[in-house]
Amino acid sequence: MAPIVDRRVTAHIQGDFVVFLIGMRINKLWKPHKWLPNLRAMPKMLKELEAAPAEYGFLGYTNLGLLSLVQYWRSFDHLEAYSRARDKQHWPAWLEFNRRMKNSRGDVGIWHETYLIRAGEYENIYSGMPVIGLGKAARLADISAGADAARGRLGVVADEAQRAPGEKRLNSPA
Repeated sequence: MAPIVDRRVTAHIQGDFVVFLIGMRINKLWKPHKWLPNLRAMPKMLKELEAAPAEYGFLGYTNLGLLSLVQYWRSFDHLEAYSRARDKQHWPAWLEFNRRMKNSRGDVGIWHETYLIRAGEYENIYSGMPVIGLGKAARLADISAGADAARGRLGVVADEAQRAPGEKRLNSPA
């Protein structure tokens, strides 16, 4: 089991980056010849990426369960270059998936979402957790004064004049 970080920390990445969510859905469990190759392909890709992360612009990943994960990339160009590289694990797996699914798209589903994150336009906190998510792909730092709440970690200052009478301050501790 991964060690627990016993304090409140936040993760920082220098510059822009990409968050890539990817997953698979088994729609017909009784057709393992359709979904098992996909299940076996992802670990090979992750192993390849982890072997030379700087070469690919790969920052890290966290499993979201057996069939989905979140990946962090330096840029969309890096993500796209890896996914289209004919000599890397992804391209032949993608071609094989499409060949297998040509007449049976309902047997197995795949999905992905790509988010381009601009520097400083994200926030996170980890407390009493093993290193997970962006924390695995970034530099961890203790929570500093003024960054106790999400608003502070984002650097967004509440406009006192816009608060209704009696409304709580938005940057109070969560």
